[in-house]
Amino acid sequence: MHFKKTLYIILFLVSLSAKASFVLLPMDPETQQNHLKAYGITYWALEKQYKVSWLLNYRGGSFLLPDAPEIRKECQIRGVSFEVLSDGVANGILEEISSPSQNMETVVLEKAPKIAVYTPKGKQPWDDAVTLVLTYAEIPFTPIYDEEVLNDALLLYDWLHLHHEDFTGQYGKFFGAYRNAPWYIEQKKDAEALATKLGYSKVSQEKLAVAQKIRNFVIGGGFMFAMCSATDSFDIALSAEGVDICESMFDGDPSDANYQTKIDYNNTFAFKDFTLERNPVAYEFSNIDVTNTRKVLPDVDYFTLMEYSAKWDPIPSMLCQNHTQLVKGFMGQSTAFDTDLIKSNILIMGENKQNGEARYIHGTKGKGMFTFYGGHDPEDYKHQVGDPPTVLDLHPNSPGYRLILNNVLFPAARKKKLKT
Repeated sequence: MHFKKTLYIILFLVSLSAKASFVLLPMDPETQQNHLKAYGITYWALEKQYKVSWLLNYRGGSFLLPDAPEIRKECQIRGVSFEVLSDGVANGILEEISSPSQNMETVVLEKAPKIAVYTPKGKQPWDDAVTLVLTYAEIPFTPIYDEEVLNDALLLYDWLHLHHEDFTGQYGKFFGAYRNAPWYIEQKKDAEALATKLGYSKVSQEKLAVAQKIRNFVIGGGFMFAMCSATDSFDIALSAEGVDICESMFDGDPSDANYQTKIDYNNTFAFKDFTLERNPVAYEFSNIDVTNTRKVLPDVDYFTLMEYSAKWDPIPSMLCQNHTQLVKGFMGQSTAFDTDLIKSNILIMGENKQNGEARYIHGTKGKGMFTFYGGHDPEDYKHQVGDPPTVLDLHPNSPGYRLILNNVLFPAARKKKLKT
């Protein structure tokens, strides 16, 4: 009898020690059935004030959450693969990650960042891939536009996204192909009306003011993520402060004579020594973008993510977490950046060296940070005006979209881990 009682106690203690204490969201290619929604689960857990750890370079950048019935249930509802771990197993993983011999690191995520997406009312469905993936991953965001930005609404947010936007006042350089299209005429009319309402005589002046507010947001400690034409047009607008680079079809009067010589590269975030595109009917802003000069066939269009020391360089390591280092390329008005025109203090995190082009870059400005990502939609190679939006249910494991979501979660990281 005494032996049986002792055996029951031992089995009870063993069962306690084996009791699950953690949920792992694996992010490797073999295990995770929906990488994109896994980010949404992580964000949701942060909103619920659960402590979350991002396991850099461990099985594709997995997430470790405390075990709770509602977390398991949410994973099941959203179709996210998860593994239930005991204390012992979880501690073993953390010990492996902490070993100096392993290029891994544990980064604690503290709170769900407040997200703003810079997007006009009435935008077309082809305008914003980030809105698509945030919606798909069920990560909440607030759409804001010029009026909110100029009224200092950015102070309420940690993270700002810019996409297919033109901060130069040239209406996306769509004039050549779409000047007679109803949507182009309507957008130009709306932009002019908004500029007038906000007290500016030209759209270019109003857009510059918006760009400067966004610049100040970053300098003050905000995080900005830009894609497609919002990358180079943002820097161009800042560099052309006080200079009229718009031809008469855009703002009603000629551009300044010799305006190229008046460009101030000291004002830009990422780019230097670029030459502006003077032709008003050309669908291009400058030679920063290599869309028109690159000669790459779609089936071999890839770029490589750099590999960093997770312990010494946690910032680029977080931003490059993926289940593959080779990412499928995709086009956009600004597809990729000429590496010769990128400032020396900017980190090139993804590139096609053979073509001399950078696809994914990162930098610091003041107390804040920014990431520029070339291309329009990671799962629509050559997205055309009027095309339907991408159905992300068909691409739940997209490496290209994962890079976007890395940036979304990045501001949640415990700051003391992010010393560079």
